[in-house]
Amino acid sequence: DPENEDRYRLLGGRDLTHEEMQGKITRLEDRLNLKKEQLLEKELVLEEVGSLSERLRAQAVEGREETLDIAKTVNDYQARIKAITRKLMACVSELSMYQATSMKLEQEKAARIEELDVAKERLEEGLAPTEDAEREWERMLRRKEMRSDMIMRMQEEARQAAGELQ
Repeated sequence: DPENEDRYRLLGGRDLTHEEMQGKITRLEDRLNLKKEQLLEKELVLEEVGSLSERLRAQAVEGREETLDIAKTVNDYQARIKAITRKLMACVSELSMYQATSMKLEQEKAARIEELDVAKERLEEGLAPTEDAEREWERMLRRKEMRSDMIMRMQEEARQAAGELQ
């Protein structure tokens, strides 16, 4: 029952204005672009390290006496590659989260603009801006009417009581 006040609760805070939401989206997009640039740089580093690793492997096959030293170097590079790969994956995940947040904010913005347009149209037609506002207005009118009825009953009872005393 949507009329039941115990069924819902009002949330605190405020909605962001259009400008604030635009600013937030712009900041997120800037941050997303920065992370993409960092990702590209790290991919280049990864590619370079991979080619170095392959070159070292080829040298190891050719020169058996240097094999142990080269193998250690290759292992170091592979460890670096794994660490960089983990960092890249973390960056990609973070970028995905920011992108999802940005898309969600865009959808919220579109929904708020639509609500605003509908509210303006309803006001121009002489209606309440939203159905919730209309229900609240009707509720206020009923309460006012109940109060005035209660006051009138109390006054009538007071008159009757005064009439019985005389």
